[in-house]
Amino acid sequence: MRIDILTLFPQMFVPLQESIIGRAVQEKKVQINLVNFRDFAENKHKKVDDYPFGGGAGMVLLPQPIGSCIDSLDPNHEAYRIYLSPQGKRFEQSDVISLIKKKYIILLCGHYEGVDQRILDLYIDAELSLGDFVLTGGEIPAMAITDSICRYIDGVIAEESLQQESFTNQLLEYPQYTRPQCYKGLSVPEVLRSGNHAKVEEWRKKKALEITMLKRPDLLK
Repeated sequence: MRIDILTLFPQMFVPLQESIIGRAVQEKKVQINLVNFRDFAENKHKKVDDYPFGGGAGMVLLPQPIGSCIDSLDPNHEAYRIYLSPQGKRFEQSDVISLIKKKYIILLCGHYEGVDQRILDLYIDAELSLGDFVLTGGEIPAMAITDSICRYIDGVIAEESLQQESFTNQLLEYPQYTRPQCYKGLSVPEVLRSGNHAKVEEWRKKKALEITMLKRPDLLK
């Protein structure tokens, strides 16, 4: 899979070079490209924003640098193009499962008051949001979405781990324990120390249902 992230601040994406995602990039399981669309500005001072028509606060990103950037990267519209926006559809696990089927994704990070509407009309396939709140730009959502997608690429994370985590089968994950057996008066449940795999599985399913009912009953509707 190839993911191109269009941003004015590529230095913000250092976390994608670390841990599991960084290793996936090094092993060429995924290609993540950071592209500064300021490089495509055709004006003398590489300006990428201007005042909004009709007045109002803030600045709006110019269409030319972004449009030229996308035209250069994806002239035949082979990519699925996403704009990270508070107006977008709330990003959920079902979107991860859908996006992992794409071979090429472009993520456009907005900034300031957003992008010229004509970019959305001409170039963008979907708008996604992390939730009903506003950030200073699309960089953090782009990182979150990239991370969530890359986890599902073959060989990045063990299949068993993916099948037993939160949101699989509309449930949250069961409680996890490790050593020591007793910590500050709290002990690991006896069933997890029993060696009886059938009982362990039964306990985990029961706890997953209890936790989901308590924390996210909406998932069970």
